[in-house]
Amino acid sequence: MKGENSTSQPSAGLRPADGYAGDLSPQLAYEWMQAGLAVLIDVRTDAEREWVGYVPGALLLAWKQWPGMAMNPLFDEVIATAVPKGMKAMMLCRSGVRSIAAARRATELGLEAYNVLEGFEGDPDAEAHRGATGGWRYRGLPWRQK
Repeated sequence: MKGENSTSQPSAGLRPADGYAGDLSPQLAYEWMQAGLAVLIDVRTDAEREWVGYVPGALLLAWKQWPGMAMNPLFDEVIATAVPKGMKAMMLCRSGVRSIAAARRATELGLEAYNVLEGFEGDPDAEAHRGATGGWRYRGLPWRQK
């Protein structure tokens, strides 16, 4: 993949972070996913994915559950078995904030975990609408809606 052979080397779309391996641009996350270097883990709730859309091929594993946003008691068990040894784990949420907590937890569990910047929908614009200033969808990366 375009000269990317070690996460210790800085590259376009990757920046260091505290408590996990780093922050990735949506574009780099997609490249890693396509190259078979990483598993994309969508940590949004089932409701968010149903209403807004999802990334084909991503592991769907809520960090918190709807309603009430309680921690998913199966998160540790599922992520520990879903990411093959030697592969990176990339966390995707709505705007790239909740996924930081998930990346930190995955790191504690021994995975090389990253946060996908901007998330699926990006930050809200001046009218408080998401999807117009950043995010997986905004960047034109593959997604589906039911």
